[in-house]
Amino acid sequence: MADRLIPHFHNDLGLPSITVGVKEFMCTGAKPPFDHPHIFIDMGSDVEAICSYCSTRFVYDGGLNGSCSPAECELSDVA
Repeated sequence: MADRLIPHFHNDLGLPSITVGVKEFMCTGAKPPFDHPHIFIDMGSDVEAICSYCSTRFVYDGGLNGSCSPAECELSDVA
């Protein structure tokens, strides 16, 4: 599926914010089966966005080494 090319992030750690190295991604809220509907977030020219479901704040950092920080917030097994 095409959505596997888009990074998916979760916030099982309950962090107030997650730093991401991309401006287009999916937020799942938590890992399945406790996830919310997977929503596409496009920051556009902004440097931060807040998920309308779980209120996680995503902050863009173009110099980030990896997809997100902390790295364990990337969801690699997307169903």
